[in-house]
Amino acid sequence: MTFPDAPQATAHAKINLFLHITGRRDDGYHLLDSLAVFAGAADRIRLEGPADTMSLTIDGPFGQGLEADDQNLVLRAARALQAKAGTAFNGLTESFRLKLEKNLPVSSGIGGGSADAAATLRLLAREWNADQATLFPIAETLGADVPVCIAQRPARMQGIGEILAPAPVLPDAGLLLVNPGVGVSTPEVFRAFAAGGGITERPEAFLPTRWDSAEAMVADLNATTNDLQAPALSQCPVIGTVLASIASLPECLLARMSGSGATCFGIFPNPDSAKNAAQVLNEQSARLGWWTWAGGFHHTGSSI
Repeated sequence: MTFPDAPQATAHAKINLFLHITGRRDDGYHLLDSLAVFAGAADRIRLEGPADTMSLTIDGPFGQGLEADDQNLVLRAARALQAKAGTAFNGLTESFRLKLEKNLPVSSGIGGGSADAAATLRLLAREWNADQATLFPIAETLGADVPVCIAQRPARMQGIGEILAPAPVLPDAGLLLVNPGVGVSTPEVFRAFAAGGGITERPEAFLPTRWDSAEAMVADLNATTNDLQAPALSQCPVIGTVLASIASLPECLLARMSGSGATCFGIFPNPDSAKNAAQVLNEQSARLGWWTWAGGFHHTGSSI
């Protein structure tokens, strides 16, 4: 049972407009340079009451098959902050029944699990009166995408995801997301990346302070790429079909894969043109079992 007035937080889909792999540390972690933005599509985390121990239930369109066990990032985030809470602020360590409404495809390159973990941290921090700065050291231990998902604001990610800088001011562009319903293994994609030649030496990508139009943004993005797109396509050829389908849609300015896949995105002049393109794609996507979402960028971010 869901309680509409329960404390809750949204976990918006994270999109990598470009993704360059710039190096690899001695511990095996890859260094990256990426522009991360957020879409309106989102999972949702709720607190459904106190409990003896932290627990998690999962529902929603993509909840089936997900394990609510100790390896789930939501529970790992909750327990890490709970441990921190016991020593850092007010000794508040009460446990809760957490509920995850899973609306985003899993293993899909749009940071769903990371966004869920970040939303859990924000939600519990609000309950325990913690400031946002407290969350970043925990977020860094949970995954490369978790820090940027704390604020859910557009940001340039570098290092292993922990170095965040403001993104250019985004235009009122349209965004279409398409996932073919096939999970992609990030470790397998990185292995294919290494086998294909690995890291490319190149100048750091230039980003302005703002883009006044979708066309201006795409002109700069055309000088970038997603280094993992070709390796992911070699593991999951349907990604090529998705990219071609997006690129063929009316007014599409750019088609590219996000993260390590398999979700791909299209950029359009405005949100309405993205929604119109989605309608054109809907008959094909429904027949193939593809997930789609269309709208604009999520600009507002999240605060505690």
